[in-house]
Amino acid sequence: MTLLIFLVGALTGVLAGGILCVHYLRSAIADDIGPQLRRVQNQLDNIESAVNLALASRYAELSQLSWPAAIPAPRANDEGRR
Repeated sequence: MTLLIFLVGALTGVLAGGILCVHYLRSAIADDIGPQLRRVQNQLDNIESAVNLALASRYAELSQLSWPAAIPAPRANDEGRR
């Protein structure tokens, strides 16, 4: 019976130690990755801004091309030729 109590205590200690170790490793990894994630997010924001600017410019060019060219008003000497 005494051996069983020590065995259960040892297993409980190993489990608690494992939980603390995993918790520490997860927080250390998260602290290490944080700055890299912010840098990647900034790069993605820059790319998104560039794409939005390119699309807006292209849309503006296409909308200018879709308007018909202005028809020049006939000059006074052109009216007699028609």
